[in-house]
Amino acid sequence: MTQHINPLRINVGFIVNADAGFSRTFELEMDEVFLSPDMQLIDLRGTARISRNPQGLLAEVLISARTPTECARCLDPIQQAAATEFTELYAFNERSTSESELLLPSDHQIDLAPLIREYMILDLPINPLCRPDCAGLCPVCGVNRNHEDCGHSDSEIDPRLSPLRDLLDPKD
Repeated sequence: MTQHINPLRINVGFIVNADAGFSRTFELEMDEVFLSPDMQLIDLRGTARISRNPQGLLAEVLISARTPTECARCLDPIQQAAATEFTELYAFNERSTSESELLLPSDHQIDLAPLIREYMILDLPINPLCRPDCAGLCPVCGVNRNHEDCGHSDSEIDPRLSPLRDLLDPKD
């Protein structure tokens, strides 16, 4: 049986047995990582500081990476830069849980992948752009206006909507 190694799983058993106030910083550097079920991160860089307190282990994570996506205007493939920062408590028992209700696993292996995925999704733009001045696709012929000029103009309006245009721009 082949075991899949999760690079975002951290063994924190030695921190559990330390005194309150003890902390350790883990460097996170990966060229590529897949976060199940649907997120690929490229050039992931960051730190995870795990601190022992009376309630559990506090994870302070700072991550930056790029994720493959497509431009919302022209549909070209891009790699969107993303960064996130979060703090979560892995409680020793149910009485100490925070609002996220994370419990320290019995094997003392904290898996940061689900949290990183969740926080990265929240920090990604809803409409990623290949560049701020992306011209997008032509609504008439569908050509990518960043690569070629199709000759259609934005001033052409659907004849059914021309009465609305007259309200905004009276001709008298």
